[in-house]
Amino acid sequence: MKNIYLDKNNNKAILLAGILSLIIAMGIARFSYTSLLPMMLEKDIDLKLSGILASFNYVGYLSGAVLAIFIKRIYTKVILFRIGMILSVLSTAMMGIVNSEYLYILSRIIAGFGSAMGLVVGSSLVMYKLNAKNKTKLMGIHFAGVGAGIIVADIIIRFSLSDLFTPISWQNSWIVLSVFAFLFSLYPMYILQIKKDITTDQNHHGVNKELFSFFVIALLLSYFCAGVGFVINGTFLPTIFNSIEQLKPYSTISWIIVGITAIPSSIIWAKLAVKYGNINAITLAFVLQAFGVLIPTFSTNVFLNLFGAFLYGSTFIGHVTLFLALGGKLAGKNPVILMGALTAIYSLGQIFAPLYAVELTNYYNGDFTVALYVTAFIVTIGGILIFVANMINDKKNHTSGNSI
Repeated sequence: MKNIYLDKNNNKAILLAGILSLIIAMGIARFSYTSLLPMMLEKDIDLKLSGILASFNYVGYLSGAVLAIFIKRIYTKVILFRIGMILSVLSTAMMGIVNSEYLYILSRIIAGFGSAMGLVVGSSLVMYKLNAKNKTKLMGIHFAGVGAGIIVADIIIRFSLSDLFTPISWQNSWIVLSVFAFLFSLYPMYILQIKKDITTDQNHHGVNKELFSFFVIALLLSYFCAGVGFVINGTFLPTIFNSIEQLKPYSTISWIIVGITAIPSSIIWAKLAVKYGNINAITLAFVLQAFGVLIPTFSTNVFLNLFGAFLYGSTFIGHVTLFLALGGKLAGKNPVILMGALTAIYSLGQIFAPLYAVELTNYYNGDFTVALYVTAFIVTIGGILIFVANMINDKKNHTSGNSI
């Protein structure tokens, strides 16, 4: 009897392949940088370079994500997905081998592109291959791979810092991560194959200028703010813990909490959106995220700050799920342009945020407080923008607040 996990058309195999691809593309190629950053800052790089590396990672991601949106042939997507897996492995190994700021930057750009291929293209392949009438619930399981990736990458890092590896260094951690990434990549590259080459979305629709209404412009600006809110904790959360004496022993735990809470978040937020309305759910996520960002600025209490990590893990994937779902609904028959605009504006927020964060933190002698104030302010503006725009839109169209 054939093993279901070797069956390329079995939903369980497809989901496992999708989760493993997210562990590689997001957990290892992207978020392992967050776990290793405190050690890297202590040894070999400064805070300014850390922000530059984070920003260039999202430059790579932006280029890959926008490219992926306009790829229509399934077989081309399969090729790009495999390239993404390979680049994720190589860029991870590169961080442990090279010893040059410019090569670190190149590695982060390549990793960003690989992450986009793994997340955007890989997810589209999973969606295409799944055999179910309603794929939303199954895709929720797939996106749990982002949270699982954070946890798995952190476990591998702890393993790489054990006495089994000498000398103990962050460079060795990157190399060990790349070995695991290579091993993990074999399965999704085998399962996520499609023999028949077809062209998806064959109907071409011109750009409808009316699509970019006042509400959609507000939606885009709000999503930019969500990108800022995502990347600060997504890059610096363990480093922020490490910069506060009372929180320093809990920097690793804080990041594990983010991974654990991220796993079910997309499913939970989708259910909240159905029950209370998409805009209300998005606004609530902004409020919770802003509060979580502010916690280290007014308290050094361990439990309260770990709760802040919980809030971050609970909201960042929720924002992506809710915004893209709303964008798809608003775009109707022409989703490519609006999805591309949303992806680009979110990535611009991710590129911008680390740069101002490190400048402000350096100016205040390693204190993240002002950077966190600015971030919380931008996140709050994002929530106000989308909420007020929806009120104006409802008034204009004589619809209820939960209509979107």
